[in-house]
Amino acid sequence: MNRKAFNRINYGLFLVGSVLDGKYQGCVVNSLHQITSTNPAKFSLTLNKSNETYKAVEAAGSFAATVLERDTPKELVDLFGYKSGRVVDKYEGFQVETDGAGNPYVKDHALARISCKIVDKLDLGSYVLFVCEATEAEVLGEGPAMTLDDYRGEGGSTPAAATVVRIVEEVAWRCTVCGYIAERETLPDDYRCPICRAPKDKFVKM
Repeated sequence: MNRKAFNRINYGLFLVGSVLDGKYQGCVVNSLHQITSTNPAKFSLTLNKSNETYKAVEAAGSFAATVLERDTPKELVDLFGYKSGRVVDKYEGFQVETDGAGNPYVKDHALARISCKIVDKLDLGSYVLFVCEATEAEVLGEGPAMTLDDYRGEGGSTPAAATVVRIVEEVAWRCTVCGYIAERETLPDDYRCPICRAPKDKFVKM
């Protein structure tokens, strides 16, 4: 199988937020999709079970998602894509608002906000696919939305925690410390993760 075929599919990037035990959790995803146009509209969202945002969405039964604008700074995507909510408050320094269910969202670099409640789910092994109904929606800005191709075009490497399902290279390596994915055939002996500086022996082949 030539996995480079997956590179022909582009995806939007979204910031998904929920709340767990009074703490805001959020991550960048490319796995939010509208699946019906009925009223209420239905969406699907796929999250990795190891992600703190998954635990929050699972417990709360709802989430808020913002559509990121094309000019969203790479630093924001890296923060919500690479950093774990277990060790850092990703929302610190942002003006955070909440929807009717108490889910957090940030208006910075957002074109729209959509809040959903979970109505069904499908276990996919290390991932869970949630089927959701839209409960709130708001336009926050104008302009084109950010896609995975836009982010990678600015030099961004795929954030594993972002539930980015496309890997371009035939072989990739995942950092077991922070989740960074190195898309390359081999890692040199002196290789270190560009995010957390973990050595080569902390990477596993995907």
